[in-house]
Amino acid sequence: MPIFRNAQFEISIAKPSGLPPPKGAEIAFAGRSNAGKSSAINTLAGHVRLAYVSKTPGRTQLLNFFRLNCGACLVDLPGYGYAAVPEKIRREWGGLIESYLKERENLIGLVLMMDSRRPLTDLDRQMIGWFAPSGRPIHVLLTKSDKLSRGPAAATLIAVRKELAAYGPQVTAQLFSSLKKTGVEECERIVSGWLGMDAPDAASSAADGSPAQTKTPGEGGGRG
Repeated sequence: MPIFRNAQFEISIAKPSGLPPPKGAEIAFAGRSNAGKSSAINTLAGHVRLAYVSKTPGRTQLLNFFRLNCGACLVDLPGYGYAAVPEKIRREWGGLIESYLKERENLIGLVLMMDSRRPLTDLDRQMIGWFAPSGRPIHVLLTKSDKLSRGPAAATLIAVRKELAAYGPQVTAQLFSSLKKTGVEECERIVSGWLGMDAPDAASSAADGSPAQTKTPGEGGGRG
């Protein structure tokens, strides 16, 4: 069964001091407030409201932990870069994110969401540049790829991979669409590798309605 399916909400954390004791590997999901992070998590989990999807970016104010069947946790981080959020709140979110990403000993990798129409913003580059020295892997999901036609989507992926090539195999990237549910299997394959697990086979993914992907070498105030 795909690793993100049947994820269960476990706890929300507002301050670093509230972090639960480490239990199993953790995979962080981060991105700008309008990058479609919650929709991507819901699509991967096969659950329409596992992560709350708000029409107003910047609503996720907490670290939300979702336990996977394999024992690992998906950790949904507050979205960053939304200018309308008060400066005090932005500082609090930043401190929470930084503390978690820098100090969490069982964090094994970062899945970073970027809108495929506006990838690699200054804040995205800062996040990659800040996290990469940890040596842990980063996988970029270029979300909302359904908004681009095939040619521009492919060109965007090539351009993003070209810029990220400086980091070597530590940083990978793919196209992803929550609307069309494309890219699910590739993301599962990457994260399964981080966990030392076999990736879900194409048959099981097809049974869940996820299209098979070709393997590429190198390759809030409340919840939500």
